[in-house]
Amino acid sequence: MQDQENQAVPNPEAAAAAASAPPSTPDQPSLEEQLSATEAKLAEMHDAFMRAKADGENIRRRAQEDVAKAHKFAVESFAEAMVPVKDSLEMALKVETPSVESLKEGVEMTLKQLTSAFEKNRLLEILPAQGEKLDPNKHQAVAVVPADQEANTVVSVLQKGYMIADRLLRPAIVTAAQAK
Repeated sequence: MQDQENQAVPNPEAAAAAASAPPSTPDQPSLEEQLSATEAKLAEMHDAFMRAKADGENIRRRAQEDVAKAHKFAVESFAEAMVPVKDSLEMALKVETPSVESLKEGVEMTLKQLTSAFEKNRLLEILPAQGEKLDPNKHQAVAVVPADQEANTVVSVLQKGYMIADRLLRPAIVTAAQAK
């Protein structure tokens, strides 16, 4: 009989839970359906994340390879421009009986090839004019001499300087005017 009484008296906790849960309607998915939909969306997002991560790693790796190739072949263009200069010098040495005029002409043509190679590869001369203000970023004064010009200006150029693009390769070696 006690069993019959227990069945007749509803469990107050179960009644409260049933009352607070929204009634299931045909238009609203059940909790199990919502959970499976959320898990499917999570799996899709995880897949998209892993693909994006792999793409990022591939881009990073390709960029590293490109930088390595750029370093390895950086002088390729300059080397291609220098090969004809070497060929000209070798041909000049093969001449059996060169005359002074032919040697001078060959040297002038080789110098033109070399100058063209320098220009093509943005290797620029630094040749300051007399009286130009001394620029410590481009000029190296090895002596200060008395001169009839403003102090700290170029008096003479002992050796040309060179720049590659905007980077100094070798400063021009000059003498500078002494302060009066």
